[in-house]
Amino acid sequence: MYLEIVSPEATLFSGEVISVTVPGINGEFQMLANHAPIVSLLQEGVVKIQSNNVVIAEAYKTKFSKSATGAITLVISSGTVEMKDNKVIVLAD
Repeated sequence: MYLEIVSPEATLFSGEVISVTVPGINGEFQMLANHAPIVSLLQEGVVKIQSNNVVIAEAYKTKFSKSATGAITLVISSGTVEMKDNKVIVLAD
């Protein structure tokens, strides 16, 4: 599935991923390929990306880190997520 993470400044990440886990306002949840369409508000927490080949633009590498499980992580303060037709868009603050 395809993931885009967009902040007010720029598109921080875009690419194919295996899964993405986000901090929803009712708890953390994960989306995989062919997930049902969803729109949700996000709260402060960590977005976790599982992918075989994550490429992050040099200008934004400092915003991301790698967890002990190998996931690429991004700390956010709030946002919105939309999943539809195997495309996930995270609007993050």
